[in-house]
Amino acid sequence: MAQTFDVVVIGGGPGGYVAAIRASQLKYKTAVVEKARLGGICLNWGCIPTKALLKNAEIFDKLSHGDEWGVKVDGLKYDFDKIISRSRGVADKMSKGIDILMKKNKVTPIAGTAKILGPNKVEVTNEDGKKETIEAKHIIISTGARPKSLPGVKIDGKSVLSSKEAMSLAKAPKSMTIVGAGAIGMEFAYFYAVIGTKVTVLEYADTVLPVEDRDMSKVVASSFKKRGINIITKAAVKGVEVTKNGTVTTYEKGGKTEKVESEKTLMAIGVTGNIENLGLEELKVEIFKEHIKVDDHYRTNVKGLYAIGDVIGPPWLAHVASAEAIHCVEAIAGMDPTPIDYSNIPGCTYCQPQVASVGLTEAKCKEQGLEYKVGKFPFTASGKAVAGSEPDGMVKLIFGKKYGEILGGHIVGSEATEMIAEVCLARRLEATMEDLHTTIHAHPTLSEAIMEAAAAADEMAIHI
Repeated sequence: MAQTFDVVVIGGGPGGYVAAIRASQLKYKTAVVEKARLGGICLNWGCIPTKALLKNAEIFDKLSHGDEWGVKVDGLKYDFDKIISRSRGVADKMSKGIDILMKKNKVTPIAGTAKILGPNKVEVTNEDGKKETIEAKHIIISTGARPKSLPGVKIDGKSVLSSKEAMSLAKAPKSMTIVGAGAIGMEFAYFYAVIGTKVTVLEYADTVLPVEDRDMSKVVASSFKKRGINIITKAAVKGVEVTKNGTVTTYEKGGKTEKVESEKTLMAIGVTGNIENLGLEELKVEIFKEHIKVDDHYRTNVKGLYAIGDVIGPPWLAHVASAEAIHCVEAIAGMDPTPIDYSNIPGCTYCQPQVASVGLTEAKCKEQGLEYKVGKFPFTASGKAVAGSEPDGMVKLIFGKKYGEILGGHIVGSEATEMIAEVCLARRLEATMEDLHTTIHAHPTLSEAIMEAAAAADEMAIHI
């Protein structure tokens, strides 16, 4: 007899396990199918363990400059095995927390690989090859995405790496070439550069972090170059050759062919949705640009079948997947949730200096022909930033010229990823330039820079 559920979720990442919990809260009998560990790539091999690595790098970096703090550290060294094991331990602890949440919310976890046999039927194959069939009125696909590579470049996990291998190497490489200067590439560039790896970053666009506001990207590029990171933009990578000494990465720039030799090459050019072997072709599920196509309530073109998270396309962010999960389940329950506002999704990069943003960049405002005002406040004028020896950075806010609405918020510097939430909330509540700079912020705090940037846009800045 097949097990029967109201909702079956395929994939236990930040979209899948959140969908399962919300469904259970709404009194649906729920199961989640996961072939690896609950928590998905984000918790086990992405967001969480990488932040553990970056915190290690940040601490080591500060101790390396102990003289600036009046702290003398003789013979400072790092234990790479301990750094990696701490990162894995953090991921393990958080994954066990998801197991507890499943029990607490009476969600049935099913280990195995899922294939959808029909609108209401899923076949699960466990690691021993044994198959079982489960049935559900509603099936939610949340299978995530995987790293992409360039044509002809094979990620072998030894010399040519994806982000997964880059966070679990046996030893720190002496040199590394990173292809792609997006969030993942820049985070690993920071981590490895701090612990002494010679890092070269190759980026096809004309700037690092190309989706960010140019002013933010310039601050990060300048900081990275001071660390000795070799950043090469406008570089079209043509291939990666594995040699006995490591790798040779070939790229074209300005009509010339160049090569970079390194011990490892990390491919960090983005991800693609996990849509294979799910039975989608047989069901004629509509696919768009290698991702599942859905409507505003995450329904596919097949009744009773839904999809959320990275598998439906950008933005490929854990917090987006979780928000889509809750919306999808509430729509199933007939609660008529408000569609997600994708213009108010924060994006974060956790290197140092950190970068966080929401809304439009100044370049996008110009493209759209908007009339706008800009307010900037440098961290060099922030007492808290200077006291913490973190003066590199700024807050840049963009407002509509006529009404003062917040068109975009961009922060680079210490704790930028924590500070951006204020701007997101302000935009959601339709706060204005005046609302931000007349709200009293505690002193001294980094968040004062948001108040000061808003005041600067209104030509009322006090501290610059």
